[in-house]
Amino acid sequence: MSAPEPEPEKLRLGGMALRNGLLVHGPTRWAVAVRTPGGEIRTASGAKPRFHGADDVPGLRGLARLAEAFAVIPLVKRALPEVRLPFQDPGVLGMATGAAAAGSLLRRRPGLGADAAGAAVALAPAMFALRGGELAAYHGVEHKAIAAYEEDEADAADAAKEHDRCGSNLVAPMLAANVTGAALLRRVVQRPGPLAGVAVALGSMAAAVEVFAWSERHSGTRLARALRRPGYEIQRVLGTREPDERQLEVGQAALAEILRVEGAAGAAR
Repeated sequence: MSAPEPEPEKLRLGGMALRNGLLVHGPTRWAVAVRTPGGEIRTASGAKPRFHGADDVPGLRGLARLAEAFAVIPLVKRALPEVRLPFQDPGVLGMATGAAAAGSLLRRRPGLGADAAGAAVALAPAMFALRGGELAAYHGVEHKAIAAYEEDEADAADAAKEHDRCGSNLVAPMLAANVTGAALLRRVVQRPGPLAGVAVALGSMAAAVEVFAWSERHSGTRLARALRRPGYEIQRVLGTREPDERQLEVGQAALAEILRVEGAAGAAR
């Protein structure tokens, strides 16, 4: 009697909530599903850009993965013009401009308080974007669809709308790293210029991604749970909303498409 076939390994999936649907990232492909104004669900997919050479370099590997995620966005828009991105809104763009100006003014003031306030102000556009429309609901769709796949749940509606790998878990370590980096920079340079600020921002993001990865590898520890707690509360209170059946249907279409194209990619290899 032959041994049973081993269960196929689960894909590691990530995603981005859209204003009218869901973008899902797989190891080598991306897939998107949106609901058009006419009520139709449309999907598209393609190969992910990859930035090789930094996979084993702490800090750089996280920035490379983030760069890949951003590089997908124009490909998605080209393949499916109906996609509405999270910041594709005049009000959010105006808020982002104001937040950038306010953050710049705050950082010119000395002291940790000003640095912390400037870093916090930078989050305002994201918080504003989640207040209206369907973005928060599709953020919940993202978490539910991926969790249902990972946990073999038949109905994504039964999955939690919060997820341990949500990007909100980057917020607390990124703020802490940004404030620390700005304080150290002031000790070295009396009046830091824009390039120094960009360097601190990139360093903060790199540090936050490493903390994020460590928390996932040590998910059962008390420290990892504490590090994820602020992100979980952001998801619970503001970042996600329980989606309706039509929104979940869009999430299912995006999940089915990423599994289809990743399966085809695996067969080709």
